Formats: sequence, structure tokens, C-alpha cells
Amino acid sequence: MTHDAFANLLSNVIAAAIFSAIGIVLFIIAFVIFDKITPGSLWKELIEDRNQALGNLMGAVAIALAIIIAASVH
Repeated sequence: MTHDAFANLLSNVIAAAIFSAIGIVLFIIAFVIFDKITPGSLWKELIEDRNQALGNLMGAVAIALAIIIAASVH
């Protein structure tokens, strides 16, 4: 592997790490905003009351947010 190829690979890895971090932060912010705009406490419903339907809904929301953030970061 030449020096230029290694430098190019390193810059791509660093860019991927930075964009991954940005995506994770955006995902957390979006999830917290979603929690704030919905009535009641989502965490109480999920953890204490073990609301399976809400868990399925939040899983779908998480996947949707991840797809949107991945598309915007890409």
C-alpha cells in the first residue's frame, strides 16, 4: 500500500467516524424530542409498565429516524 493510498484510506476512515458520531448525536436528539412531544413518559411505559405495543412503535420510530439521518449524512 502506497503512502497516498494509506493517507486516502485514513481520511475516509476519519470522515466515516465523524459522520457516524454526527448521526448518533442527531438520532439521540431526535429521540429525546419525540419523547418530549408525546404525552406521558415513554421510558416509564417502556421500562416499568413493559408496554409491548409502545416498544414496537418506538422501534419503528428509531428505524425511521436512522434511515432519515443516514440519508442526510450520506
